[in-house]
Amino acid sequence: MSDQPLSGKTAIITGSNSGIGLGIAQELAKAGANVVLNSFTANKEDHALADEITRVTGNEARYIQADLSNGEDARRLVETAGKCDILVNNAGIQHVAPIDEFPVEKWDAIIAIMLSSVFHTTAAALPMMREAGWGRVINISSAHGLTASPYKSAYVAAKHGVVGMTKVVALETAQEPITANAICPGYVMTPLVESQIPDTMKKYDMDRETVIKEVMLERQPSKEFATTEQLGGVATFLCSESAKQITGTTISVDGGWTAL
Repeated sequence: MSDQPLSGKTAIITGSNSGIGLGIAQELAKAGANVVLNSFTANKEDHALADEITRVTGNEARYIQADLSNGEDARRLVETAGKCDILVNNAGIQHVAPIDEFPVEKWDAIIAIMLSSVFHTTAAALPMMREAGWGRVINISSAHGLTASPYKSAYVAAKHGVVGMTKVVALETAQEPITANAICPGYVMTPLVESQIPDTMKKYDMDRETVIKEVMLERQPSKEFATTEQLGGVATFLCSESAKQITGTTISVDGGWTAL
């Protein structure tokens, strides 16, 4: 078996200049895919991330700026890439507030970036996948796509919507060599999460290990963070021949959260 089974494939990963998206891009590139990184920014650091992936893996990596809160821009991302065998919809933001105090502009932004953009990128990518005769749609939902928490109405609604959208795409492509699945992470160790640990330690007057297990991972029975590398591994598996008949479902990477 080739150690680069995705050689010749092009993967577009939205929201991929850090965290989960970047981790998935790196793992797909290691598996042989050419990757397109994306975020709403356009600076030299973004392009440097792509250059580093090329240097490490030997596979082409590009950075394409697109504001996924805008449907036309989301479609332009796919069109500019020119090819899309693997689409990973990962871009996301968060805002926490009670429903009756939730800012309308925050609601609109979260739904646009985390749900509507999935529709737009998928609509642009499916014709390319059909022309190529192969495709994988991988949507990054969340444990909050299967359950809920208070004060996260927009996030939970969007992530549940992503799961529903995934199922529709799977049914519409069920007799084609295209699959659509959603990965549902629990808490993942990312640079953003890491940066929150010191302040959380101060807030609760706890040491690092205690604040991680008792506060940050309260709902994650394993008491361990998932890693971006693990999520990249799951995405790579979903692109494999072994996953050919896996479509329209969710894969939880949440340390047992949704088993509760």
